[in-house]
Amino acid sequence: MPALICNHRIIMNTSTVEVSSGKDTAYENFPVGSWLLPAKLRPHIATFYHFARAADDIADSPDLASEEKILRLDQFEEGLSNKSSGENPPPQAGLMAASLIATNVTPSHCLDLLAAFKQDATKTRYANWQELIDYCQLSAAPVGRYLIDLHGGFKVGDQAGYEPSDALCAALQILNHLQDCREDYQELDRVYLPADILAHNKAKIEDLTATKATPSLRNCLNEILAGVDELMRKAAALPTGLKSTRLAMESQAIINIANRLSRKLRQNDPIQGKVKLSKIEYITCCISGALGSLFR
Repeated sequence: MPALICNHRIIMNTSTVEVSSGKDTAYENFPVGSWLLPAKLRPHIATFYHFARAADDIADSPDLASEEKILRLDQFEEGLSNKSSGENPPPQAGLMAASLIATNVTPSHCLDLLAAFKQDATKTRYANWQELIDYCQLSAAPVGRYLIDLHGGFKVGDQAGYEPSDALCAALQILNHLQDCREDYQELDRVYLPADILAHNKAKIEDLTATKATPSLRNCLNEILAGVDELMRKAAALPTGLKSTRLAMESQAIINIANRLSRKLRQNDPIQGKVKLSKIEYITCCISGALGSLFR
């Protein structure tokens, strides 16, 4: 969930390792625990989101050294397993641990997220597309997998398993990378654009500091968006494979959001400013996705 850094502050309570970026669900490209999902599950989804946000804020904090970030994320991992060596484990880790017990969902998805955030603390460049996808498998895929497990999994006989969900989550992650590519580089010296795609298009990392995309960088962004298109073709099968009708409606809404955002990123320049959906576009994607899945 790498993103634009804004006004990080270290929480003054010495019993916690958490930091705050000021981001909330309104920042995300996708709905978090929306009304489409069962009311009884929304508190658990909120707990998962706040756990992921708290850990991600540590990884993205410009005020912490890499070693300190990993140390704090280790404490999240310990708190998740109720094995924290400190007197006061990170609050969000404790809440997440209790939620996992209550819902009987494996902690592996949360552990994968923590592994991704630790990687963010030390790794700032990606050599190729596959290396980026491997990162998304830790940083994005666990979100979809958690929601699927929470909602009862797949229909009997579905052979695709997590693959369409993994593809959708990777696509959303990479679209977020493109939205924030300038800020990620300037604020964190972190570049998710694969080096071989930059080289193939004769683009340079320094192009990210310009006031608008150079022709070479524009070609690079378009090549990455072509990769996102391939992921979205795989993601299209997700709603029909889910056991939960409510989650199928939500997933189709998210697919619509991702496709619309991908088109906007082709038409607009993320170097010049944040490319995002308008409120009307966002609502339209959600309604059309929910109705389309319901009446399919």
